[in-house]
Amino acid sequence: MMEQQKLTNVKETLTFLAERFPKCFVLEGEVKPLKIGIFQDLAKELEDSEQVSKRLLRMSLRHYTSGWKYLASVKEGNHRVDLHGELGEKVEAQHAEHAQEQLKESKQKAAEKRQQQRAQNKPENKSGKPKRAHRANIPGGTKSAAEKAQRKGKAPAHAKLNVAPLTENALKVGLKVSVKVGKQPMPAVVTEVGKDGVFVQLNSGMTVKVQQQQLRALVE
Repeated sequence: MMEQQKLTNVKETLTFLAERFPKCFVLEGEVKPLKIGIFQDLAKELEDSEQVSKRLLRMSLRHYTSGWKYLASVKEGNHRVDLHGELGEKVEAQHAEHAQEQLKESKQKAAEKRQQQRAQNKPENKSGKPKRAHRANIPGGTKSAAEKAQRKGKAPAHAKLNVAPLTENALKVGLKVSVKVGKQPMPAVVTEVGKDGVFVQLNSGMTVKVQQQQLRALVE
């Protein structure tokens, strides 16, 4: 039986307290605010017991009173209870406010932790395999988003574009260019010139990053 065992963790201790003081500690069902100073009552009640240390009692009490159900029960006007379930003083406004702040913070932290775990566990694509390189960025890659956009863009894949060589000095934001992202060149407009690449907007509205050697000046 648990009463004959040395308690070693918070879970065992809370189960023991709920069995020993069922009108005070509730693991399932309606939780009630605890009397202020209940630790001293617990220590006195269990002073002859070798089942649980004061350190473990403190840890277990802290765990119990930081639970969401317990914090939600600490509302202004609710009666606190002692070890035997006797009603005592009512919860004061400032205590209730503090409990609700703790509850809000605890739920926010839990939500942030879930988001981090989802982000860490989320595969790069539905198959769980790393995405292959886009041709728009790396030569020899698979079909890029730009190529897919080409089928939806205003210019058909087979449309012939008049182009001219593009010098580095002529490259600037707003310049109309032809960009080679697949088998066919596509019309686009330069939106940003960076040190490691050029961003262009396709007729479909999609923006892709390419290298300067993939561009030609568009002659209208």
